[in-house]
Amino acid sequence: MDLDIKAKRAIVGGASQGIGYAIARLLAADGVQVAMVARRSEPLDQAVARIHNETGTRTLAIPADIRKASDCERIVDTAAEAFGGIDFLVNNDGAPPLGLIAEFDDVAWDKAVQQNLMSVVRLSRHAIPHMKAAGGGRIVNITALSAIQPIARFGLSVATWAGVIGFAKTLSLEVAADNITVNTICPGRIATGRLAKVFGPDAGKGAPAADAASDADAKLAADLAKQIPLGRVGQPDEIAGLVALLLSGYGGYITGSTMHVDGGRLAGLL
Repeated sequence: MDLDIKAKRAIVGGASQGIGYAIARLLAADGVQVAMVARRSEPLDQAVARIHNETGTRTLAIPADIRKASDCERIVDTAAEAFGGIDFLVNNDGAPPLGLIAEFDDVAWDKAVQQNLMSVVRLSRHAIPHMKAAGGGRIVNITALSAIQPIARFGLSVATWAGVIGFAKTLSLEVAADNITVNTICPGRIATGRLAKVFGPDAGKGAPAADAASDADAKLAADLAKQIPLGRVGQPDEIAGLVALLLSGYGGYITGSTMHVDGGRLAGLL
C-alpha cells in the first residue's frame, strides 16, 4: 500500500530507541523527512545515521529535553527551519518512575507533568501554526494501555497520560477545521528495552546486567505472553505501522480517537 507521505516532514520524539525509533525508521522508509528527538546525543546520532544509511532519506538529530519549555520550542523551530515546515508531530517519550502514588512528592509530580503532559501541549502548540501553513497536519500521541486501564504503581504515568487523552480529544475538535487530526495510541506490552524495567520482577530497580539481559528478556516476554490473548508481546513496528496509517491520507477521517494496541489485553468494551 502506498501511503503517499513521501517528502512530508515529521518530528518524532524518543527516537533513539524502542517505539520512537521504529516510527522514525518506518516513516523514513516511506520517504518522510524525520527530525528525531531524544535527550542523549550519542545514541541519537547513531540512530539518525543508521536510519539515513538504510533509507537514504534526510534525517535530523535534535538532542533536547522535552521537559523544558525552551527545548520544546527549539525542537519545532529547528525542524521547521531545516525542512521548510512541519506536517507530522509524533509525541513520544519514556515514562516517569514507578511507585506508590501517595508517596510521590510535588517534585516527582511536577517532573511527570512536564514530561508526559506539558511536552505534548507545548510541542503541539508550536507545531500547529506550521501545519496550518501547510494546509493540514497530523498529531499522534504515544501513551500506554495503563492510561485507560490503570495499574498499581503506575500512578504518575496514568494521571498524566490521562491528561494527554483529554487534551488530544479537545484539541481535535478545535483544529479539525484546519485539516489537522489528533489521535492517541495506547500500546500494551511491547518488546522494547523498557519491558524488563516496567514489567519484570525487579521493576523500578533498573535493567539486568548486560550479560544476563537477553535471557531475562526472553523469559519475561514468555511470562507476559501468557497474560495476552494473542499469546505474545507486541513489536515496535506494530505501533509504527498504525502511526504511519494515521499520518497518511488513509487516516484522514480519524481524529479524536484513543486506540489501544495491546494484543487484546484491555479488559473492557472501549
